[in-house]
Amino acid sequence: MPFYVKILLSVIVIVAASRIGQYFPSLSGLLAAMPLTGTIVMVILYTETSGDPQKMEGYTGGTLWGSLLSILFFITARICFRKSLSLTLTLLISFGIWLAGAVINQMFL
Repeated sequence: MPFYVKILLSVIVIVAASRIGQYFPSLSGLLAAMPLTGTIVMVILYTETSGDPQKMEGYTGGTLWGSLLSILFFITARICFRKSLSLTLTLLISFGIWLAGAVINQMFL
């Protein structure tokens, strides 16, 4: 799959979710969290590796654990927004929590 097609697919997903978010924020969040992005990556990885089972298993395992860390990121962000923290501070705290979880995750994988 050509590189520009990959970029175009990514942009379409992100722009669509953000536009929908202007009118339906929770639907936008649902769309952004869908396995849509993961599926696009899975298809691209599959085609580029000729379906190498080890790479696909590694990808799906990483996606599973990454999804759990993403949940931690968004729980943290939601708490920060409920406390009326700024976007900058919310992102710093949320990414910090996510990064700590990612480091711990990689130590055990």
